[in-house]
Amino acid sequence: MRTRRDFLKKSGAVALGTTLATACGPGEGPSGRSREVSGNSVSLLRNNPDHPKPATVDRLPLEWHKSTVRRLQEKLGERGLDGILLTDLWNIIYFTGLFHTRTERPFACFIPTRELAVHWFYPGLDRDLVKNWWFSDGDYYFDFPHAEGGFPNQGKTTTGPTVDLLEWRLKGIAKLGFGNRKIGLDISPSARTLKRMTTVLPRAKFEEVGDICMKMRVVKTPEEIALMQRAYNYFSRIHAFTRDYILQYGTDATDFQVRMAATEYGHDLVLNDIQRDGRPHTAVGIQIGISCRTGVGTAYPHPNQFHHNRIKKGDSIQISGGVRIGGYGGELYSPCQIAPWDSKREKMWEVMAEGSAMQVRLSKAGTRCQEVAEAIHHYQVKQGMQNYIYHRPAHGEGMEGHQEPYISLGDETVLEEGMTFSMEPGLYNPEGGYGYNPSDLVLVAREKGIALGSVPMTKEWCFLKL
Repeated sequence: MRTRRDFLKKSGAVALGTTLATACGPGEGPSGRSREVSGNSVSLLRNNPDHPKPATVDRLPLEWHKSTVRRLQEKLGERGLDGILLTDLWNIIYFTGLFHTRTERPFACFIPTRELAVHWFYPGLDRDLVKNWWFSDGDYYFDFPHAEGGFPNQGKTTTGPTVDLLEWRLKGIAKLGFGNRKIGLDISPSARTLKRMTTVLPRAKFEEVGDICMKMRVVKTPEEIALMQRAYNYFSRIHAFTRDYILQYGTDATDFQVRMAATEYGHDLVLNDIQRDGRPHTAVGIQIGISCRTGVGTAYPHPNQFHHNRIKKGDSIQISGGVRIGGYGGELYSPCQIAPWDSKREKMWEVMAEGSAMQVRLSKAGTRCQEVAEAIHHYQVKQGMQNYIYHRPAHGEGMEGHQEPYISLGDETVLEEGMTFSMEPGLYNPEGGYGYNPSDLVLVAREKGIALGSVPMTKEWCFLKL
């Protein structure tokens, strides 16, 4: 019998031109990545006039980071601090713009309050990254654990004793003239660590000021929002491709094949627009991770099994993941249902969709996080969905992914313009083997929220007939 697969192999597929290119050449590999894809889902993407103008840069420029450090210095001065020691990965990237990899190797920088400078304390393997970005001065250790005097890169192969890198860093701050000053810490030290710090610098005073850093990161600037919008424009097109892939290959595909094809398409789409020469500080903060799960795997918020399942008629199927450019972006999920479906599934999907719309409408400046959560949960319960509610409607979204504050019943934070949140009033039925969890990036604005994705939360998009 001639199958749809045989037909597509012989006839080929129609390319979508510049708007939605094919994933790869003809043929079919084990991952599904080499299949041609055609379709017109891109025409269904929403054109939202409220969307911010997308960025034309691939990352925030160094001048943005310097101006952000100036804002940080103002806040440090208001608290009577003479400088701040940054040790948190995301704070270092946010303020200095130096994208780097965090391992067991300690990595830190010191920023004085009254001088626009960054003093680095870093592992030797990152010396080229550090010196080729924003470098006032600094010192490095060879590797972890570091032996005193051991620098093979300088021809010194001395062994032991092991250097206490916390003590080494603090003595470096003292050499800068801050050994008897008031120093801010972006992470609260343990009692044991604080005791060690005061032993090394007995005349210094330490104050945990992570709240300053987090508040700055939570309220996004127009430049950050523009990068987010650019990431979501790509992400929406990736979803259009993925929807076309599912419609075209249907039950001949697995969720794993969908995932791999969408991931490759997404990387081609994004990286073809990124200026880069293979050297550091270009193409930074890029993350493109597309996921797909079909059937019973959608019935759990955080399933722990690997998803390599044949798509079946009647499945609920979720396309999810995250896309970031220059560190900025977030989640965009599409909770779909493949025909046939019954009234129970349709009702649950409708309640999920309205909960999503509610979050957008309610996400205006001046509203408390818990008020948004209460309204959504009240609606879900009123619609008889209490047994299918497993989590809060949303989390704050930042470079690290989950970021405070939270759209949760226990969060009293007042929303401010520029805050960004996921959008996840998901509902799950493990017994029935299906569930629907959406996500988007909701930007808090003056009168209402703005969802930065262009994927419609409609039955036309999400209810699929294969």
